[in-house]
Amino acid sequence: MPWFVVYTKSRNEKRVAETLRQRNIEVYCPLWKRERIWSDRVKLVEEPLFRSYCFVHLEEKDRGLLFGVPGFVRYLFWLKQPAIVRQAEIDVIKKMLNEFDHKTIQVAQYNVTDKVRISSGSFMEYQGEVVSQQGKRLLVHLESLGVCISVDTSKTLVDKRLV
Repeated sequence: MPWFVVYTKSRNEKRVAETLRQRNIEVYCPLWKRERIWSDRVKLVEEPLFRSYCFVHLEEKDRGLLFGVPGFVRYLFWLKQPAIVRQAEIDVIKKMLNEFDHKTIQVAQYNVTDKVRISSGSFMEYQGEVVSQQGKRLLVHLESLGVCISVDTSKTLVDKRLV
């Protein structure tokens, strides 16, 4: 049986996962612990690792069971087919969340014009602006050098700068 990727309404991942469990459908909603800061306290909360996504483990013929679930939007498609995640990839996510300190895990999304600082590699401590992104590669304009560089975010640490 494959794992299908399910797209949910915003902030409904845990609710969808719980409803599917109650209906005896195997579901995985990876959660990670993050410190959230309020004006009067700091609290450790569990948030979905992938916002608006869950994974369901069911047969192709049973995909229709999810269409009545509150918070379910649709299946994610890739090349006009439902997106499938291999069991090995689910196992890697589970292992990462179980074995690594959640403070070291970062899920970053970059937008064009985001200000970033390179924290490792040969351009360490340089600051620039994101020009484009393709997968894990960012094209960053370093104004101080007057060049654009391609940065592989899987090998180089890049931090968003707050302006």
